[in-house]
Amino acid sequence: MSRHRLFSRESVLLAAALTATSAGCASAPSARPNLDATLWVQTAAEYEAVTRSVYVAALAELPALLADSARSATQEQGGDFSTLPPAVILDVDETVLDNSPYQARLLVSGDSYSSDSWADWVDERDAEAVPGALEFTTGAAALGITVFYVTNRRAHQEQATRDNLDALGFPLRSDIDVILTRGEQPDWNSPKSGRRRVVASTHRVLMLVGDDLNDFVDVDGLTVDGRNEVVKRYSESWGHQWRMLPNPTYGSWERALFDSDYDLEPSERTDRKAEHLEPRGEDNE
Repeated sequence: MSRHRLFSRESVLLAAALTATSAGCASAPSARPNLDATLWVQTAAEYEAVTRSVYVAALAELPALLADSARSATQEQGGDFSTLPPAVILDVDETVLDNSPYQARLLVSGDSYSSDSWADWVDERDAEAVPGALEFTTGAAALGITVFYVTNRRAHQEQATRDNLDALGFPLRSDIDVILTRGEQPDWNSPKSGRRRVVASTHRVLMLVGDDLNDFVDVDGLTVDGRNEVVKRYSESWGHQWRMLPNPTYGSWERALFDSDYDLEPSERTDRKAEHLEPRGEDNE
C-alpha cells in the first residue's frame, strides 16, 4: 500500500469545503490552520522527494564518518571517544514514523491535540515509515552502526513504539535499550540532551537525524531569532553530521511563535502566528 492514506468521500468533501471556505475570504484565517501542512505531507510528491534526498545523502556520508574516529555529532560527547562503538541517533515521530493520519483525524473531527487521542493513535501501532528512513537505518546497521531512537513518546508507550518499528523492519537491538523514551528514567524529561549524553557514554555518535531543533540541541524557550542564531552557530554540522527532516505540522518552531504559551485559544494562536508574517512592499510597510 502507498504511504498515502485513503479517506472516506465525506472526509474528502469536508476537507475541500474547509479549503474553499478559507480561500473565499483572503483576509480571514483558515478554519483549519493545519490543513495544508497535513495535505502536503500526505499527498505532495515533493515531501517524499525531500525526505528520501535527506536520507540518501545521510547514508552516503556514513562510511566517511565511520572512518574518522576523531569526530562526534553530539555536543554531549566528551572525553576520548575514538575507540567507542559507532551509533546514530534518530528521533521517532516525523523522522522515522509518519503520524500524519493522526493530524488528518483531528482535521476531519474538528478536535484539537490531546494526550488521550495521541495515546490511542500510538497504541494502534499503525504509523508508516517516513520515506527513506528504513533504507537509512538498515544501511547503518549493515555497517555495524547501532541505531538509537530518542523520542519524547512517554515511557509507557515504548512497547507500542517498538512493535510499530519492528513491524516495519527497523533495526532494533535486543541486548541493549535503543528506544529512549521520555520519563523512562527520573531525569529523562522533555529535553533530549540527557538521553543523548547516555548514548554518548557508551558509543561514538556519528550522526543525529530529526525534524526539530531539539533533536540536535536543546532550544525550548528560545525566541524565533534565538533559534535562528542556533542554526547559524552550528552551520558546519548541517548537511553533514546533522540531518533535518521537514515537519510543517507541529514542533518547537510553533511554540516559539507563542512565546511557549500553549494555553492560548485557537483564535489567539492564529493571531500570534499572523503577527510573525513578513509581507514585503510599500503597501505593507
